Amino acid sequence: MNFLADESVDRQIVEKLRYNGHNVLYIVEIAPGISDEEVLSLSSKEGNLLITADKDFGEIIFRQKRFTSGIILLRLAGLSPDDKAVIVSTAVSNYGIDFKDSFTVITQRSVRIRRRVP
Repeated sequence: MNFLADESVDRQIVEKLRYNGHNVLYIVEIAPGISDEEVLSLSSKEGNLLITADKDFGEIIFRQKRFTSGIILLRLAGLSPDDKAVIVSTAVSNYGIDFKDSFTVITQRSVRIRRRVP
């Protein structure tokens, strides 16, 4: 799968996904400090699923009716970066195909997938 990881995503998550064979562009490496709007535009242009821990993207998507190929919002506060990496990697392995064109929230105990409404 192809992902774009926002600056709010721990490096360990990016590295774990790459180790598992996924293509992950990481904002920290390619364009640190760009705006949320620019992140969304890049995600759309590249056709990548956006991974973020920034709740502002939910507002942009639902209030402004913008969308990308899919967004994965991480709600994993309080966990170590390594634990987060395992949770995200497992979720991608189990549900990855369902993340396309969806707004997904990954927590420590659940994966909630909300399909995009045309």
